[in-house]
Amino acid sequence: MSFSFATWNINSIRMRAHLVLEWLKQHPDCQILALQEIKCETDQFPSLFEEEGFHCLVKGQKSYNGVAFISRTPLTLVSDHLPGFDDPAARYIEASINGLTLGNLYLPNGNSGGEAGFKTKISFFDALYRRTQTLLEAGQPFAFIGDYNVCPHDRDLAPGALSPDDALTHPKSREGFRRLLWAGLTDALRALHPDERIYSFWDYQAASFQRNSGLRIDHALLSPTLADRLEKVMVDREERAREKPSDHVPLIVTVR
Repeated sequence: MSFSFATWNINSIRMRAHLVLEWLKQHPDCQILALQEIKCETDQFPSLFEEEGFHCLVKGQKSYNGVAFISRTPLTLVSDHLPGFDDPAARYIEASINGLTLGNLYLPNGNSGGEAGFKTKISFFDALYRRTQTLLEAGQPFAFIGDYNVCPHDRDLAPGALSPDDALTHPKSREGFRRLLWAGLTDALRALHPDERIYSFWDYQAASFQRNSGLRIDHALLSPTLADRLEKVMVDREERAREKPSDHVPLIVTVR
């Protein structure tokens, strides 16, 4: 029996709740959707999802950041923050369901705030690495899904899509991502599509989507026991063509 979950940086849930609800109805096999950049406080998260029978776990923040799960069945909250990451921004929520642990993350961009802003990005990677070690030692399957704000390889961005000194391709950002892979995690999309240019984000500027000048910055990293069960990974590119869409699209992972 297959089990699917997805991640989507929605760039304001209150602006795009109708798109999310439509998407969930169009993808009935997706059991859990992880959202990032909900851009609202916890109690402002749209009630229509629970009115439609979904279960929600939300870690919100006024105007910025924010992460949430929308699930077809109840989830158990494990943590509403990333252990060891002291920044107060709402960037991480972790839940469990049927023996599977899912960490939903919105990693700092690193381009704003100067040296301190980039240091915060690397601190998040360090804390995520430590969380990886803890969960690996526990031996249960898990995945870290969300907007990592890093293009791990040159094929993960269209030529000219970013300036050479952008934090999304900075050697230390890529090192933080690779460190998770070296610890034993699997980049789900690259496991099944090792060489394709597949993007999950297109900027609103300069007709980026029409020119396919995109980035792959939304990722699903799977623990070894979960990676062994990987069946399918899909990026739902069509969502970017909707009216007033998010600049990101859903990434869907299916395991058996």
